[in-house]
Amino acid sequence: MTVTVPPPTTATETASSADFGGRIVEGRLVPEVVRRDFPILATKSHGHPLVFLDSASTSQKPTAVIDALDEFYREYNANVHRGIYEIGERSTAAYEAARASVARFINAPSSSEVVFTRNATEAINLVAYSWGRRNIDRGDAIILTEMEHHANLVPWQLLAQERDGDLEFIPITDDGILRLDVFEVLLRLKPKLVAFTHVSNTLGTINPVVEMTRMAHEAGALVLIDGAQAVPHVPVDVQAIGADFYAFSGHKMLAPTGSGALWARRELLEAMPPFMAGGDMIREVHLRRSEWNSIPWKFEAGTPDIAAGIGLGAAAEYLMCLGMGHVREHERELLVYAFEALGRAHPDLELYGPLDADLRGGVIPFNVPGVHPHDVAQVLDRSGVAVRAGHHCTMPLHERLELAATARASFNVYTTTADIDALVAGITEVKRIFG
Repeated sequence: MTVTVPPPTTATETASSADFGGRIVEGRLVPEVVRRDFPILATKSHGHPLVFLDSASTSQKPTAVIDALDEFYREYNANVHRGIYEIGERSTAAYEAARASVARFINAPSSSEVVFTRNATEAINLVAYSWGRRNIDRGDAIILTEMEHHANLVPWQLLAQERDGDLEFIPITDDGILRLDVFEVLLRLKPKLVAFTHVSNTLGTINPVVEMTRMAHEAGALVLIDGAQAVPHVPVDVQAIGADFYAFSGHKMLAPTGSGALWARRELLEAMPPFMAGGDMIREVHLRRSEWNSIPWKFEAGTPDIAAGIGLGAAAEYLMCLGMGHVREHERELLVYAFEALGRAHPDLELYGPLDADLRGGVIPFNVPGVHPHDVAQVLDRSGVAVRAGHHCTMPLHERLELAATARASFNVYTTTADIDALVAGITEVKRIFG
């Protein structure tokens, strides 16, 4: 699968493989150029240019991804792994090429270890149902953290209730850092599984996943990492991390909704029973027995969202062309700029999570004193600024911080310093309205 690079649109844009059509200049990502790839960013909201600062919820889609979906439906819409006619074979080839792209994106040893799912939530549930119900018994411990998204909490609650297991939690400091000293103590319980987020969707905290994985393995536990907020923002190498399961969504990494993946070590996938039953996950079916397909198809029952899978591959290729190191540095610079701009204009603003840009992804949760986050978001929306308001699917984390809700601004490759300036101006308007 390849990503079509639009030709340069200005005299200063020189298209080459080194600078990805002017999107990378002197080793730095140029968001003003990158954002031209995202048609929605040329639209308006309430008569103002759209300032999209809710990428942690879902990302916008570049033309390369939109075109991949359009091409599939226009030119070779056919089911995968079935038809031996031309467009059927083209559909299968494109779908499996997308899987290979995703494998390269996270440096998986083999594309056969990449199971396509609808999102990170389904990927985590797959592990909970297939691996968990075979391996968690009465009294077995599962260690989670206080900052988990509900998707990496509720499946384990259900499993623990069903199997009579125990859940334990790594606490956080007041500035959103995991207490690894407590983690070390919890590991003496000899847990079967440790599951934690790579990057917090609410606080932006980047957790030390390599160290935590090593600690868990030394205690005899398997490790599942929720990478939904990591793969769009930081380089991810599942082999270097060393985890056993790594789950992520596509829609947060510029891909279509309804796309995602679970990576897991081959020996684990081969030992796990199917998650769902039906077409494509079988090799042979008889009236009273069946034989399962090879991995990864053993876990992909029924007709998949083929277009979404192809779009996920296109998004992975696009991000690899940008270079995830460039993406990470761009967001780190945005964080530094945002902290300075917000602190200068609004020193009373309540910010949460680590204030060191090296320790967090492009997420800034905040509260305006005396104003409910929903009111903040509504006023910002009048200026075309889109932010999230609520508990961000992390209710236990908000309880830990003694907060009912927060507003959250989150970045992506298309976010510019002008977007942050618009956020700062919007907060000024919030204060004016609410006195």
